[in-house]
Amino acid sequence: MDNGAAQPRSQEFLRALLCAEPSARCGALENGELQMRRTSRLIRVAVGVASLALAATACGGTSGESGDDGGDDKGLAIAYDVGGKGDQSFNDAAYAGLERAKKEFGYTTADIEPTDGETDADKEQRLTSLAKQGYDPVIGVGFAYGPAMKAVAAKYPDTTFGIVDSVVEGKNVASLVFAENEASYLAGVVAAKATKSKTVGFVGGVDVPLIHKFQAGYEQGVKDTDPKVKVVSQYLTQTAEEGGFSSPDKGKTAAEGQIEKKADVVYAAAGLSGQGVIEAAAANKVWAIGVDSDQYKQEALAKYKDSILTSATKDVAKAVYSLAKSVEDGKPETGIVRGDLKSGEVGLSDSNPKFADDAELQAAIKSAKEKIISGEIKVKSS
Repeated sequence: MDNGAAQPRSQEFLRALLCAEPSARCGALENGELQMRRTSRLIRVAVGVASLALAATACGGTSGESGDDGGDDKGLAIAYDVGGKGDQSFNDAAYAGLERAKKEFGYTTADIEPTDGETDADKEQRLTSLAKQGYDPVIGVGFAYGPAMKAVAAKYPDTTFGIVDSVVEGKNVASLVFAENEASYLAGVVAAKATKSKTVGFVGGVDVPLIHKFQAGYEQGVKDTDPKVKVVSQYLTQTAEEGGFSSPDKGKTAAEGQIEKKADVVYAAAGLSGQGVIEAAAANKVWAIGVDSDQYKQEALAKYKDSILTSATKDVAKAVYSLAKSVEDGKPETGIVRGDLKSGEVGLSDSNPKFADDAELQAAIKSAKEKIISGEIKVKSS
């Protein structure tokens, strides 16, 4: 074989692969080298197509990999938080963002489940595997990925990383955070207006600063609306490893205890455990307020939906998709990316007609929202 002829042909083949969408991926060819707008995903996935499955096995989790064209052009990957895909809440919202990116950009995506009792080292291995294969961006869903994200992002400076619900410093890290306390304040307004017993409940999954934001906003919203209403608050566990975000039975037991204390509206910020809260509310014919996603619309909760008055939402799907789009556009988001009432990325869902059609309730919510956005109301975060 004539090596002199083979080299240009190989280079031409490589360029054909990399420049299928020249405006998105490649610049000029100078001195026989490709000058690319960003590091090629294909170069970074050369470590092997099967390595994702191997890494997932090593970490004890499961993984999914899918794409429209069956090629090796790899894009967004997400690593789920405790509870995993199917929690009808936080993780499912992240998956919705991934699905939107896959459909729009036509590349291969990946998502990996967590495992019970996993360590920071397991999370670090998971993120490392995704980055090493060429997935970009790589998003850790949940504050628990903080230490692992900080370590791995420093080792892969050409990959964009994202973390949901935590702030990690790094030139190539986007911290996707939300004003959960603002949405929770509105949930408190709703609870204070809807209660007949003058007692409402709050169930937090794990006793950590993130969930304190939900509790603080909710309790403030209740008290500002009606100081006579009592709030009964409870955390399921002290750590995520104890199942606070992943145990519907714990949520159900906690809600039943609050209902016995006359709570007739219960707000849960507890991930998968919140399903148990909603089940208990339905069984006892009281109101539940969902969290993160519009839980009235969740298929797994369909038989309980008439007991879900509203949900305090945050648009994790949009945040995940937007980070993926910024990378695809060649202008990766980094630093703190915050969603709040003003941006429309937190708020209350209005799928339940009994909520949407209550004029007095809607007027109270509208007034509170305007005051929060203007700064007249300062919502506590702890």
